[in-house]
Amino acid sequence: MRLDRVPPRAPKAHCVHVVIDTPAGSPNKYKFDPELGLFRVSRVLPRGLVFPHDFGSIPGTCAEDGDALDVLVLGLPPTFPGCLITARLIGVLRARQREGGKTIRNDRLIGVGETPVNASPIRRLQDLKGSQLHDIEHFFRSYNEAQGRRFDITGHGDRNSALAALERAIRSYQRQGHS
Repeated sequence: MRLDRVPPRAPKAHCVHVVIDTPAGSPNKYKFDPELGLFRVSRVLPRGLVFPHDFGSIPGTCAEDGDALDVLVLGLPPTFPGCLITARLIGVLRARQREGGKTIRNDRLIGVGETPVNASPIRRLQDLKGSQLHDIEHFFRSYNEAQGRRFDITGHGDRNSALAALERAIRSYQRQGHS
């Protein structure tokens, strides 16, 4: 699998490519191993804790934590590790993650999956139903707490904020000598 050949932006306007590492409903967190070209189990979540939506990253990006930019993808049934999804960004959870006395910014972009025949009616974070955004925030706090980290949500950003984070992460990836 050659993730370095997948462009961050999808041909459809305002959409990105997201490679799913962990599908919705999974108690396993998967991570891509670039040396082997495979996904491997990186950890098993505590009993009762599962990913609420597909979770992956945008290839060709480098976030402030040094990894590819993370995206939680709403609106599609669970996929599988390595599945390429076209997603439209709708916002961002701004967050700080603390572990071992070190604090880093570790934002989570939120997107909605779209196919040529399945457009999502969700356009912004405010369109999420009921407590859905609160539940997502709770998941990320609980997930990080189970790993011995503190995850503080410092705010929300709109679609334009998510796109600005994407641009920064693309530039960071390119500065590291990637094409």
